[in-house]
Amino acid sequence: MGSKPVIGITTYSRDEDGKFFLPGNYVDAVRRSGGLPLLLPHGESDPQDLVDILDGLILPGGGDLDPSTYGGRAHETMYWIDAERDDMEIDLARRAVKMGLPTLGICRGTQVLNVALGGTLIEHLPDEVGDQTEHRAPPRKPVRHRVTVQSGSRLARIMGHLEFDADSWHHQALRRVVPSLRVVARAPDGTIEAVEMPDHPWLIGVQWHPELSASTDPVQQRLFHALIEAACAGRGDSAA
Repeated sequence: MGSKPVIGITTYSRDEDGKFFLPGNYVDAVRRSGGLPLLLPHGESDPQDLVDILDGLILPGGGDLDPSTYGGRAHETMYWIDAERDDMEIDLARRAVKMGLPTLGICRGTQVLNVALGGTLIEHLPDEVGDQTEHRAPPRKPVRHRVTVQSGSRLARIMGHLEFDADSWHHQALRRVVPSLRVVARAPDGTIEAVEMPDHPWLIGVQWHPELSASTDPVQQRLFHALIEAACAGRGDSAA
């Protein structure tokens, strides 16, 4: 194994030309923290083959989970639903929990973690929390809003702040959170913005997009630093 911890990042869905893709911000953020990014296209017959070569995992943003995965209802605003991606990411999430693999969920990735463990989602936030706090700009563009983190949480220790502005780019969020996950951050309208798993070596899900501003915002880059440190610790290395 090389000196850098291998951080798997699942890709977005195939495009209309059949190409897998992933925004480069995720890759850049991992590299800045000393990790070796490895893109994971979905469709593997045995995801364990992927997990076995990873020191850490990032479940990134992207389209919506199929509502059938959490007993939800269809909504006209849902987009990029991809059963192949849903199946693999849910499988990877469950394996990461079982194996204690350091894992960071981002936006959709946080929703995947909750759904994989039996939780549910809000299908369309404006229908339930209104639009006083904007979570994305029309038609689908990022916006910034305040995030408040719970004192004493692992996330608070990592970020070094209990309040900060973050890039938001979603229209869904966690509804019923599974007991194994602890809610540790919220938006001004009460929307769940982060969860962590106290009984896991390192598992955090954030609803915002830290990778969008991490290159210029050290607070957001700290999430990736912490993931890499956990990945190094998990294989017995000193921190990167």
